[in-house]
Amino acid sequence: MDILHAIVLGIVQGLTEFLPISSSGHLELVPWLFGWEDFADPQVGLAFDTALHLGTLVGVVAYLRRELVPYVRNGVLAVVSPKRADKRVGLQAWLFVASAVPAGLVGVIFEDDIAVLGEPVWIAVSLIGFGLVLWWADRLRGSRTSGEFTLADSMLIGLAQILALNPGTSRSGITITMARMRGFDRDAAARVSFLMSIPVIGGAVVFQIASLVSDGIPDGLLAPMIVGIIAAAISGWCAIWGMMRLLRFRSFGPFVMYRVLVGVAVLGLVAAGFRG
Repeated sequence: MDILHAIVLGIVQGLTEFLPISSSGHLELVPWLFGWEDFADPQVGLAFDTALHLGTLVGVVAYLRRELVPYVRNGVLAVVSPKRADKRVGLQAWLFVASAVPAGLVGVIFEDDIAVLGEPVWIAVSLIGFGLVLWWADRLRGSRTSGEFTLADSMLIGLAQILALNPGTSRSGITITMARMRGFDRDAAARVSFLMSIPVIGGAVVFQIASLVSDGIPDGLLAPMIVGIIAAAISGWCAIWGMMRLLRFRSFGPFVMYRVLVGVAVLGLVAAGFRG
């Protein structure tokens, strides 16, 4: 795999994992646009995808490290020493973990069926359709904070996260959409989405590493994987930092506009016979 390709895809993964514009969709579209054939071997695709997820996990943990400390501490204490734990924070920590279960189960059970959804036309339609749903949800009023995360939020936003298994939907986009529908303000909706990403991405990394341990890393892929991890971690941190500042002054409208424009452009390229 070319190092330049690894850098580009690492940056794409980091930015699009946390911005509500679909990482899986972009990771399908970028190689399609440039005609890259790096993932003709499924084992190469699995190994590099593991590296990119590990990078984004590092990025989000680095950004949210101060918020994560009380969740981790009280989540552990809620199990080993309940009397010493802040029960509310400890419960919320486990609710964030539980929110990953629906998408994780569906992803494992229907892995082969999901793989066929990555066609450019379907990605474009999903970018546009779910982008418009985000635009609608973002116009709703909301005043709840991330500290008010409840069991109902964990269940409903976790179920919505299943839709992100479809390339083009966007995990952050659909969780932010549902969080806005649940009454969270924009900042809180984004924070809930980022916190929910940690068990989802962490679970995916563990599952994929288990496969790599048995099959091994393909020859010549170690250096691109390391580069991809670094690029995804840095760009992921920057994406979260940038979006949290943007939301102080703007809505999610710019991301919706981007999704629609990219979707229309992809449909136009397909209609014109590009890579046909």
